[in-house]
Amino acid sequence: MTLVNSPDPDPVIDANLAVALHALLAEQSVTRAAARLHTSPAAMSRTLARLRRLLQDPLLVRAGQAMVPTPRAQALRDEAAAVVHRLGALLGPGSEADPATLHGTFALQAADLVAAALAPGLLRLAREEAPGISLRLRAEELEAGPALRDGRIDLEIGSIDHVDPETQVEELVTLRMVAAVRNGHPLTRETLTPDRFAAAEHVAVSRRGRFTGPLDTALAERNLHRRVTAVLPSHLAALHLAARSDVVCLVPAALPGAPPSPLTEAATALGLGLLDVPVALPPLVIGIAWHPRHAADAAHRWLRDAVRRTLRPGP
Repeated sequence: MTLVNSPDPDPVIDANLAVALHALLAEQSVTRAAARLHTSPAAMSRTLARLRRLLQDPLLVRAGQAMVPTPRAQALRDEAAAVVHRLGALLGPGSEADPATLHGTFALQAADLVAAALAPGLLRLAREEAPGISLRLRAEELEAGPALRDGRIDLEIGSIDHVDPETQVEELVTLRMVAAVRNGHPLTRETLTPDRFAAAEHVAVSRRGRFTGPLDTALAERNLHRRVTAVLPSHLAALHLAARSDVVCLVPAALPGAPPSPLTEAATALGLGLLDVPVALPPLVIGIAWHPRHAADAAHRWLRDAVRRTLRPGP
């Protein structure tokens, strides 16, 4: 066998050469290397010739019926295997993250009631599965679409009402609105009719200070109007007010027949009773939204799954 000393005048180095070199050095056979890479022996022989020109070494030489590596080939064997392994990690599909190895901080934006329901369960999952991560829960202070786009938040949780073409949205749970009232409230003493419900004092929750909402639309269809005596920006503040006065506060709860929703835990913790609203209201859909750059990220997938497990009622 003649050693070719002149280098390839215009060598083209690509990943396939590293893969072929690894197969040839591992198998020490053109035929077996070709079978390993699902190509023909003739094509593998041409690749070996190209590698010999590029590396200026015969790499494999015949010894009887077998081929044996040259000293240069033996020196390259471990490095070739390492390069192919790194190429597989770089160019292959992303692997599932081991939550125990995750480190960093996730920023989530949610209404206070959703955050209050989410935080205990999500922190418990993080402590058990991903103790290296921290959570930053933000109030609904940012416009979610741009905040997701520029990375100020990683995940939005709640009633997703913005429409951005690139935002990915997943609905988690559908809830109904019920009325939270203090123990012994006048509305609990008799059958709750639309007229009695409308005549009660109400507290509205609105970040924008709005006095009206879907309930007012439903009452107006019956020629009824409620009196909103206070508008608060926080559900938790409204629930505390309902616990200490006769105002009625709407709160999301599970649909009939479904397991209890964690969103009602704040109301029950304050000793509030939950009454069915005597008019039909549209359901409330709680979902999550994220930017598509995180769609395939293993760590972000764990975060989304942890939120699902926390907010979706169990069987």
